[in-house]
Amino acid sequence: MVWSLFSYKEYLREEKIENLRAYKYAATDKSFISRYILKHYWDFAIKLFPRWIAPNLITLIGLFFMIANVIIIGIWLPDLGTEGPSWIYFSFAAGLWLYSTFDNVDGRQARRTGTSSPLGELFDHGCDAINCTYVALLQAAALGLGHSMSAAVLLFVTIVGFYFSTAEEYYTGVLYLGYVNGPTEGIIVTCLAFLWSGFKGAASWHVPVAEISFLSWAHFPSGTTFADLFVWGMIVFFLVTHLPVCLYSIYQACKEKEISSWVSFNNILSPIIIQTFILYLWLSSNQFTLFKDSHFILFAVYIGLLFGEMASDIILAHLTKSEFPHFRGLYLLLVIVPTIYRIQMMLGFHLEEYVILYFFCGLAILRFMVRAVKVINAFCDFLDIRCLVIRKKTPILPTITTTSEEEAESLLVAPEGGANSGYNTF
Repeated sequence: MVWSLFSYKEYLREEKIENLRAYKYAATDKSFISRYILKHYWDFAIKLFPRWIAPNLITLIGLFFMIANVIIIGIWLPDLGTEGPSWIYFSFAAGLWLYSTFDNVDGRQARRTGTSSPLGELFDHGCDAINCTYVALLQAAALGLGHSMSAAVLLFVTIVGFYFSTAEEYYTGVLYLGYVNGPTEGIIVTCLAFLWSGFKGAASWHVPVAEISFLSWAHFPSGTTFADLFVWGMIVFFLVTHLPVCLYSIYQACKEKEISSWVSFNNILSPIIIQTFILYLWLSSNQFTLFKDSHFILFAVYIGLLFGEMASDIILAHLTKSEFPHFRGLYLLLVIVPTIYRIQMMLGFHLEEYVILYFFCGLAILRFMVRAVKVINAFCDFLDIRCLVIRKKTPILPTITTTSEEEAESLLVAPEGGANSGYNTF
């Protein structure tokens, strides 16, 4: 169990990291918006960046836009339900749009500076994994959901969608983005929702649908609000358009490679089922106080870090051609907070749940940072590159691109290694 808490070390062994030499880039983006409209915007945006700036630094700067907005939530909208100033919601829209823009042009920067490498895909994927939590928190604040189960559903759908996309890429070797996908249409819809909150206020999302005359024909449960429709829409798109495509692609890949689809689906689904069960018990039980004491933001950051590790482990396994991860150590990290809280209550102590969560969230942040530094350093040492700086005459590994140049340029999320590590929640 102790070793499984540091599972990333498995991928840094010499015989594993040598497999980076076989790194291949393969991605397909079917979105008409990205291929025929946004492509021209991204081609313009890349010209604003000097050639000396490293692609991974562009990705990291983009993530800082989202981190800044999460800080804004913590200061001005800590209950996720207060009607905030209009500028906050406009900041949400600008931050997410800039993140997606930076997350796209990093790949273009890598190609024009000749600095493509497997590290770019790993770094981009890691930032995207963490950003899933930030997007869900911004959505919850813009919709005025408060510390509620609806906010938790948005978080869960976003991070699980990313998990399945990463698992699909592991088995197929190709990142597939459909005609309607998260990194394009999903971001546009979310930015429009933020702008709506900026103009009309978060309270407008809580108007019952039945009160809108031209929607009186729609038969929704009594009291259904537009915020409810947004959350339900996320669930429906995940279950109808995203999950089946991922599972079918994985099944086809297993069939072509003549490996057991039963074992593969067990590897993929078991961790999600177990962790969903744990999280449901934690959030739904009256014995715990996350919602009542308004500590969902802290909870989301903690869970986001754990799921970020899951996604990072999968992409590490993909790049080093290792077995699919098992995540046993993360089960312990999920149950430890509620378990300690219940045990100390039964023993007559009265330590608040959020205090325990703060402690383990701090440990998770430290652990994630140490993990990131060690993995990045190992990749840099092997590839003889630097993560955030472009070396002169940087030796790079040849990247085999299996999509046409035109299609590669159409990708919304194009990491340093040229691969698109976005996710198609929609």
